[in-house]
Amino acid sequence: MRRLLSLFALCLALVLGAAPSFAADAAHGAQIFSANCAACHIGGGNVVNAERTLKQAALESYLANYSSGHEEAIQSQITNGKNAMPAFGGKLSAGDIADVAAYVEAQAGKGWA
Repeated sequence: MRRLLSLFALCLALVLGAAPSFAADAAHGAQIFSANCAACHIGGGNVVNAERTLKQAALESYLANYSSGHEEAIQSQITNGKNAMPAFGGKLSAGDIADVAAYVEAQAGKGWA
């Protein structure tokens, strides 16, 4: 019954024009981060610019719109890059980027401990 209700909700959302939301997978994001980001951002740091870490306070201070949507702001940074950070929008899928953002946000919330 629960599965039927979920299917009904998905169909209703599609008919009404709403995009269904799927939770990002932080565990998968950790794997993508390790393969693509850890060289510069090991342990939430930044080997290129020591002030631009992935710690919560740093993200709040330099990511545009972080206060209105943490993961969305991180996704934008990953997708488009900025300054010394390359854009990964052409290399990673939107799902991979969402997963990395979920991982980064989770780690930042824990202080990268």
